[in-house]
Amino acid sequence: MASIPVQTSSAAYVVEYEHGVLRRSAALLAALGPATGICIVSSPRVWKHCGGALRRAFAGKRSGAKPSLALLPDGELAKTLVSFERLCRALARRHLDRRGLLVAVGGGTVGDVAGFAAATYLRGLRLVHVPTTLVAQVDSAIGGKTGVNLPEGKNLVGAFYQPALVIADPALLRTLPPREFRSGIYEVIKYAVLGDHHLFEFLENRMAAVRSQERSALDWVIPRCIALKAQIVSRDEREAGPREALNLGHTFGHALEALTGYRRYLHGEAVGWGLIAAARLASAIGWLNSGDAARMEALVRQAGPLPPLVRIPAARWLAAMRSDKKARGGRLRFILPHEIGGVRAAENVPQPALAAVISGLAQSR
Repeated sequence: MASIPVQTSSAAYVVEYEHGVLRRSAALLAALGPATGICIVSSPRVWKHCGGALRRAFAGKRSGAKPSLALLPDGELAKTLVSFERLCRALARRHLDRRGLLVAVGGGTVGDVAGFAAATYLRGLRLVHVPTTLVAQVDSAIGGKTGVNLPEGKNLVGAFYQPALVIADPALLRTLPPREFRSGIYEVIKYAVLGDHHLFEFLENRMAAVRSQERSALDWVIPRCIALKAQIVSRDEREAGPREALNLGHTFGHALEALTGYRRYLHGEAVGWGLIAAARLASAIGWLNSGDAARMEALVRQAGPLPPLVRIPAARWLAAMRSDKKARGGRLRFILPHEIGGVRAAENVPQPALAAVISGLAQSR
């Protein structure tokens, strides 16, 4: 078992990581203090797999009202203002008050929408994340980023709002389709590239064990990623400095998701392509030696096949990237590696180098 602390300027909490910790979820929630009501937010597919375990965990172990359930549609297409409004109205119909508790059970979509509702409904409810995907366990459930997408770009409406607790049970990952689990591995690779060369080398040597979800491999990788993110967000809660590193691969990745209507690529897959693009761009401008760039791309591909890139004109790529939250004054801003385990921000990237990378990506498979 690992209890990993997260200490930010606005809140302190822990991430409880353990096989089978879901069985203790009612006791962990009770330790947060009295709640006048609990609303669990999930999606139909997730609740089908996890609902029974959560109902058993709560049965007879907590006094007071039985938790209510609100379901969001599955998938990235549910991260909309419409879904956000529907959830807030569901909370109103359940008469959840400021002493209530919102429990988000699912992947990044459920966590982001439920987190945004927790941040804004009645100007703030206590929030607990129970992440059920690898992406959510190592990344999106930690650090307080919440929000929804607009047609113009990803996560353009949202808030920073820290949870009171995160319960990460790797046993839940067994319910994932192989493609969704693989999507999370690309986020793990992101952590290795941005700040942990030991993790990078572990993945190079033990990728098969990670892909097959060997318990010892997951118990080494997942807490390491959680601890790295906890360290980063504790230093920079609102992305004013060091937290920018977590955007490695995301300027390209978010653009790819938006350009394809959030229908073709899972988030982690888009980040996988973004990592390849970032390595190539860093090499093209002389920040990263070609050998390390090749190792990064090879590791991404070792995780498994990425869906092929659709052919998108360079002008559309550039326009989509300028809508990214990281752009400043319309100028593109990238997080790029300068070594395995180290990144920094880049502005004013030479347009010929960027155009060449975009063109080269179109030829990639």
